[in-house]
Amino acid sequence: MLDRRVRPARRLTGRALPGGAGRLGYGERVIRRALAAVVVLAVSGTLLALVWPQVFGLERTSPLAQAVSLRGAAALVAVVAAVLGTLLALLVRSGRRFFAVLSALLLAFAGVQVAVLAGRGLAGSSFETPSAATLTVLSWNTLGDAPGAERIAQLVIEAQAEVVALPETTRATAEDVAARARAAGLPLVAYTVAYDEVSKARSTSLLISSALGSYVVGAGASNTSVLPSIVAVPTGGGPLIISAHAVAPTPSNAADWRSDLAWLAAQCQGPDVVMAGDFNATVDHFTGLEGPAPDAAATRTDLGQCRDAGRLGSGGAVGTWPTWLPPFLGTPIDHVLATPPGG
Repeated sequence: MLDRRVRPARRLTGRALPGGAGRLGYGERVIRRALAAVVVLAVSGTLLALVWPQVFGLERTSPLAQAVSLRGAAALVAVVAAVLGTLLALLVRSGRRFFAVLSALLLAFAGVQVAVLAGRGLAGSSFETPSAATLTVLSWNTLGDAPGAERIAQLVIEAQAEVVALPETTRATAEDVAARARAAGLPLVAYTVAYDEVSKARSTSLLISSALGSYVVGAGASNTSVLPSIVAVPTGGGPLIISAHAVAPTPSNAADWRSDLAWLAAQCQGPDVVMAGDFNATVDHFTGLEGPAPDAAATRTDLGQCRDAGRLGSGGAVGTWPTWLPPFLGTPIDHVLATPPGG
């Protein structure tokens, strides 16, 4: 006869599993989800401010002013962070959705940055073939004559430049460069404004071809606050030429930097203006400082009534500082700007 005794089934209880593991309570899950949502919203707002601070009117406010100038580097950092977030999503089961969302946001941020840079141009090859109306302008912040007159002159001669903006270049070096250029057949005349002789950074020079006519640099013509700019006024029919040097937007100089950009925008008015130099600013920082288009052909301006030659030449996103970084990762803070010639 079979044994028909029935053993009682074990009753499952809500007690924690051995080792302390167990499901979170309803309240804990709600708190975790709420905190995750707050973090996601905060990250989303931060990324939006970093990619387009103009939405909030913060393009010239620290630290966003500094962050937006390094779009390429920011995109690279975002991609690396997204890869790390993806790994965490695979490894941490409880936070999989949270890390996946953050990774998606970072990838979207990087994609927008790359799209902005591509729209401004990373090639810079549109002006390689000169025309009869071409004016060749060279800008180089020499960091206090660091390359030396021979190296500067070599680049000027290679470029066959007719206008050369040289922030942080002293009078002696500028005159030496001009003399070397004249010996090579480039008829350049040197002009220099120095706020003092203590620091070479407080000198700005400008070389102009005599073929453009004669120029006068009047006392007080420079009006950038900490570092000098030069306004060269033609006495004949040449363009108004400005060698610009706005101070860097460090915390102690942020207000001066903003006033420098506003002053430079005010100089970029009317026809036949050429402005080149170190603006310590990208076209993002020019937002709100544009003027009315000077003619029907100018669909937009960048600073005052000037348009950025780099942007027009498909190279507006090519980094110019620091020079040891690849151009994609650098910041385009050196510019050549111009208004259309007069009728």
